[in-house]
Amino acid sequence: MLQQNTKHDTSLWSLCKNTYINRHIIFEMTKRDVISRYKGSVMGIFWSFINPVFMLAVYTLVFSEVFNARWGNAAANESKAQFAIILFAGLIVHGIFGEVLTKSPTLILNNANYVKKVVFPLDSFPVIALLSACFQALINIFVLLLAFTFANGYIHWTVVLLPVVFIPVLILVLALSFLISSLGVFIRDLGQFITLLITVILFLSPVFYPLSSVPQKYQVIILSNPLTFIIEQTREVVIWGRMPDFNGLLIYGCVSTVILWLSYFWFQKTRKGFADVI
Repeated sequence: MLQQNTKHDTSLWSLCKNTYINRHIIFEMTKRDVISRYKGSVMGIFWSFINPVFMLAVYTLVFSEVFNARWGNAAANESKAQFAIILFAGLIVHGIFGEVLTKSPTLILNNANYVKKVVFPLDSFPVIALLSACFQALINIFVLLLAFTFANGYIHWTVVLLPVVFIPVLILVLALSFLISSLGVFIRDLGQFITLLITVILFLSPVFYPLSSVPQKYQVIILSNPLTFIIEQTREVVIWGRMPDFNGLLIYGCVSTVILWLSYFWFQKTRKGFADVI
């Protein structure tokens, strides 16, 4: 049976049910995606750990030793690695966002055989892209916590709340992946635009600078960035050892869920046309 001859449910319950039913396919394809990144290399999957360690060392050298950078009103006796650790925490959030959205425009186009020949759970591709990005993010978080402990000699108990901080943005990323993967089939230039957009969002996020250093009249631009709130909350629980803004996270999660439903609705309604344009 072909994709275009099948009726697809558009509810969020359907998304959850399909993800559970296809969990074995999702797991195997996620594993294949992660392994394929380093296929043929001597170190293999260990590059997933080596890369963030190396990058964190470079950030520490460049920002702490070369630029002698300090984060906001940091104390003079602050660890030299602190700026790099704070910066790295922001990059982890942007990394998940950037990796999934960069893949999304070609998620369907790169799997045309699944669209044309057989009934395949196409709605699994955005989930696979998200899980693959989460794998690297988990390793990055491990490296971040390791570096923080090494630099400060302790770790805040509030890091256990990190999943609470990340869940709302993961829902949003999944929602955008559904929307972009569908639009990418019909608009082939979308990939170029998304690449530019991700770069712009990186510099409009408080990754390389504290939000407080931005002039008041420009802060509304930074605050309208969907990553700003999550980056700030990540630093609250990991770096500063403070409780996150639960009310803000709840509102963020509700808005993300509505966007996810709208994006999934769009994906399910347009998937019948994929085979006609691929």
